[in-house]
Amino acid sequence: MMLARYACDPALTRGRRHAEPAAPTRTEFQRDRDRIVHSTAFRRLVYKTQVFLNHEGDLFRTRMTHSLEVAQLARSIARSLQLNEDLVEAIALAHDLGHTPFGHAGQDALDDCMQGRGGFEHNLQSLRVVDELEERYPGFNGLNLTFETREGILKHCSRANAQRIEAAEPVGVARRFLDRTQPSLEAQLCNLSDEIAYNAHDIDDGVRSGLITMEQLADVELFEEHSATALREFPQLEGRRLLYEAIRRMLSAQVYDVIDSTRAALDGAAPASVDDARAAPPLVTFSDAMRVKSAALKRFLLDNLYRHAQVVAKTNQARRVVRDLFAAYMNDLAQMPADFATRSDAARGVADYIAGMTDRFAAREHERLTGLKLLG
Repeated sequence: MMLARYACDPALTRGRRHAEPAAPTRTEFQRDRDRIVHSTAFRRLVYKTQVFLNHEGDLFRTRMTHSLEVAQLARSIARSLQLNEDLVEAIALAHDLGHTPFGHAGQDALDDCMQGRGGFEHNLQSLRVVDELEERYPGFNGLNLTFETREGILKHCSRANAQRIEAAEPVGVARRFLDRTQPSLEAQLCNLSDEIAYNAHDIDDGVRSGLITMEQLADVELFEEHSATALREFPQLEGRRLLYEAIRRMLSAQVYDVIDSTRAALDGAAPASVDDARAAPPLVTFSDAMRVKSAALKRFLLDNLYRHAQVVAKTNQARRVVRDLFAAYMNDLAQMPADFATRSDAARGVADYIAGMTDRFAAREHERLTGLKLLG
């Protein structure tokens, strides 16, 4: 496919931190994607929480299935916009590699434990995974990904962390957080595809769990308008078929909205290069109307699913598991594998070890160290 002039060209990549000869049959971004798929951190995502803990049901989304759905949406949009599909896939598949067990509850608990020690943030940890923690190659730590993939992985970053990264990597992946520029269009697309994917699949998982109902969703404009359209065309639809059809149409509407709105933004900004696009305001975007509808859906999910008493009870238990693990390991570093226990920064070594755990391994470790069975 012919790339647009503002798309990232793998032949013009800003390169890898450690020089390597080019692959004979793959572009640089294809190579990044393949390294991510074969990484240990990627395999662990299949047993890491999205909303519902891993043991709560076989059909709920995990970080793995979420990442695959983000990649599918991002590739579809990238093709229409003539952006680099391999790069958006690599970013999408890697964006949650640093997530803790138990989803955001685990992240929040680990961040609390790391206060005064540098804190914890999963986007920063995802970069740390691909830069340092994966151990696969003889010549370097990490996966040695290209600048463009690493830039997309670092979706959020505090100014203090950006300054620290910039000091070690001048004019690197954290520079944009200091000079207020944007990442590549491919990275912007992955950010928005992430939002589209989790809003849709959290509706599906929420209804499947019984914690939210189709009747409640009738108050959500973005869902209801597509549910009503589906019923006008197929009056016999009900139950899961109606749910799936409404979600499918809702996803399509958001995808087409992003394509149309982004094309309009690109026409207005007229970037002639990747760097022109980085210097412009965000260009991959919803229309104003769709942004309002998407925000309303997010508020609905926050109020009715993420803050549901049953979800909160489980996430409170998950937070306790992470806090107890952190305290136990800090009290006795020898309870961890030696390569974590011997780190010069003991607390960061503990955080790295816990962040890499799957839900079920964390639950088993907690039971081993405390004698308590809180989950599973």
